[in-house]
Amino acid sequence: MQRRTALTTLALLALATTPAAAPAATPRTDAPAPTMIRAMAAVGPSSGAIAIDLSTGRQLYAQRADVRRVPASVEKLSTTATALVRMGGSGVLKTSIYGGGVLDDHGTYQGRLYMRGGGDPTFGSEWFTENVFGTGATISSLVKKLLLETGIKQIHGSVVGDESLFDTRRGGPDTDYQFSYDLGARLTALVYNRGLTDNGSYQSSPALYAAARMTDELRRQGIKVSGRPSQGKLPADSELLTQVDSPPISTLIRMTNTPSDNFFAETLIKTLGARFGSAGTTAAGALVVSEQIARWGLHSTVADGSGLSYSNRTSPREVVALLSAMYKSPDVAAWRRSLAVAGRTGTLAARMVATAAQDRCQGKTGTLPGVSALAGYCRSANNHLIAFAFLMNDVDISVARSTQNSMAVALARSKPSGAVAKSRARAGIQQTSQPSPRLLKQTDQTSLIEDLNAESLGLGELGSRALSRNQIVGLF
Repeated sequence: MQRRTALTTLALLALATTPAAAPAATPRTDAPAPTMIRAMAAVGPSSGAIAIDLSTGRQLYAQRADVRRVPASVEKLSTTATALVRMGGSGVLKTSIYGGGVLDDHGTYQGRLYMRGGGDPTFGSEWFTENVFGTGATISSLVKKLLLETGIKQIHGSVVGDESLFDTRRGGPDTDYQFSYDLGARLTALVYNRGLTDNGSYQSSPALYAAARMTDELRRQGIKVSGRPSQGKLPADSELLTQVDSPPISTLIRMTNTPSDNFFAETLIKTLGARFGSAGTTAAGALVVSEQIARWGLHSTVADGSGLSYSNRTSPREVVALLSAMYKSPDVAAWRRSLAVAGRTGTLAARMVATAAQDRCQGKTGTLPGVSALAGYCRSANNHLIAFAFLMNDVDISVARSTQNSMAVALARSKPSGAVAKSRARAGIQQTSQPSPRLLKQTDQTSLIEDLNAESLGLGELGSRALSRNQIVGLF
């Protein structure tokens, strides 16, 4: 009996000195990885994702993040980032008039006038630029400047459209450089009304069409023109007479990224080739982009500017490296304003509505048959800025989008550990005063959350969707 009592006593003492069992684990809002892991199970092994806390530099989640995949329109991030860095946010594209003749004392111009395109995708009639884009250079302002600055009163000659800054390939590599309906127009350096005629059909010869419209505008402003419009290349000894500027690059990249405009993106990449590469071609522009992103540690395959080609290849980690580099750039304000905002604008207007991600996440979408992607930034619940990239191939688009939405919401709900570094000052966050496009959904600026880090998501004046050809034709 005494032995049994002693054993019982020892057992009780042992229990008393054993550490208490830990309470059952509770879900942690500071760890988005479990939710993201579960979500990624729905999209299969041909998908990869990564999320990096830019406020601390800590990796929050990564799965197959180093495998290069087809990015679809997420490729536009490389194009627009390069355009912004190389040309600057205040840079412009110029549409110019050159003279190859002589102006006499009576205001009669003898010879040809050459209208040379500089790759401005917004150039066109006053009515078109106002109603479709809400901003842009116009033929009326170009002719008005010409007459004011030269004193021309009549022209014994003709107008020649010059699109030689670019090659004459009308599409990208996805269509073997032939015209593509996904672009919505034929690529040209001398864009007029986005490549559409007055009745909404496609222009067959963009340079000739633009020359004809300039001839019409000269006559409308009281100038007699004796010759018929034509297309060609200006002589080397031609004299610059006047020019008009596009909206700034900061606006052009917003008009590219927010609605995911393929035509703008392909025009930009040819412009990069013309200004910083060997020629105004897609291939030359792609090389400029490749060289630029290599400085940020990206060694992606760049085939085009828009992401329409399946030959584009990049990894989620490389996309986040680009996002991180642009966040550190002096151009960060213009850059972030170019991205669609969840539940509010562009291609994200109808996604993540009334979730934690609305107003807290912004990014670039990408869609091709079998491909869906989303990359951008999310502001966490405790004000950390997270860069993410979700690239999904061989997937059902609706399943992929639902997965991306849930992953972005998880990032917006999260509370990553670590102190947020003091934000450096950002200039130029305020909205522009440019007119709002009539056809693009106006954003409600007052609905934005207060950004505690003084970095506005920057909805800008652009709206919720890209304009299809049918929507534009509906204006005529």
